[in-house]
Amino acid sequence: MTVDPPQTPPRSRRTARTAAVATFLAAATAVTVTQTNAFASTTAPARKTAPAQASATAPLVPAQGALLGHYYGNGTIAQTDKRIGRKPAVHLTYYDFKNDDWVKSSVNTSDFADGRIPLVNVEPNDINFTDIVNGRYDTMLRKRADDAKALGRQFFVDFAAEMNGDEGWGGHQPATYIAAWRHIHDIFVARGATNVVWAWCPNNEDDPSSPPAMNYYPGDQYVDWTGIDGYNWGTSDPDFDWQSFRDVFAGMYPKLAAKGKPIIIAEMASDEAGGSKATWINNIIPTLKNNYPLIKAIVWFDVDKERHWQINSSSSALAAYQKMAKDPFMNP
Repeated sequence: MTVDPPQTPPRSRRTARTAAVATFLAAATAVTVTQTNAFASTTAPARKTAPAQASATAPLVPAQGALLGHYYGNGTIAQTDKRIGRKPAVHLTYYDFKNDDWVKSSVNTSDFADGRIPLVNVEPNDINFTDIVNGRYDTMLRKRADDAKALGRQFFVDFAAEMNGDEGWGGHQPATYIAAWRHIHDIFVARGATNVVWAWCPNNEDDPSSPPAMNYYPGDQYVDWTGIDGYNWGTSDPDFDWQSFRDVFAGMYPKLAAKGKPIIIAEMASDEAGGSKATWINNIIPTLKNNYPLIKAIVWFDVDKERHWQINSSSSALAAYQKMAKDPFMNP
């Protein structure tokens, strides 16, 4: 079944390499905590298992290689899959935390019917995270959890991604962010929605107004996959440098790998300006094999937004993407 793609999410994806320094957010007001240990230390206990071994037991990890995912912002699903030459395994979509049904949406239903894994990016637009912690949205969250359980299928939920970026979900207050994440997670677990696979996905670079990404980590028992969003902006701005696929994720990967969980690149793409986008794409699989073995899924942000992220921005880029998508490593 062909599903019209959701509209492009109305949010910027500037990186910390911009010349302008973002204005620091005002300090949040005091938070009334209703959850036990919600503001406990985020430092995870030392793991006794090697990271590559630990990831093998996590949900939705492929038997080998990595899953290919896609955001359909450049045509319908049918048109895009024909362009790619295959059906990606993961489908990224965006939802508003309060106003959208991010579990029982028609897109998720169609994805399951067509053998895709939904990657549900939940955006808490205009939400005070203190209200989440104190139960204001519990009725809605219990309904979402019950509906998720009823689906009986595993799917990713990526709540408040890029919290260390310029969005600043939760006011760039890691303790409040962690408390909100844990509160939502605990409701789903209490309602038996254990088929939800929780993906925690910071930006690849910290915004100047944000604490470091790992300060927001909710804790090992609250995260199934860690993740990362990152783009090669090319030389489209005088302050930008061309970054290889390896360069984009080099800073964050070791920090995530230390958690010993599978990693999903929940958003990524490359511009054309300043280098060869085809070469950038051709280097993805070798880099995953040789440098980033814990990355078990990658999701391409296929849309002409801010930069020429679309896979067919040039004939050479499309040919490289088609070749990469059909490689056995990407589980075609």
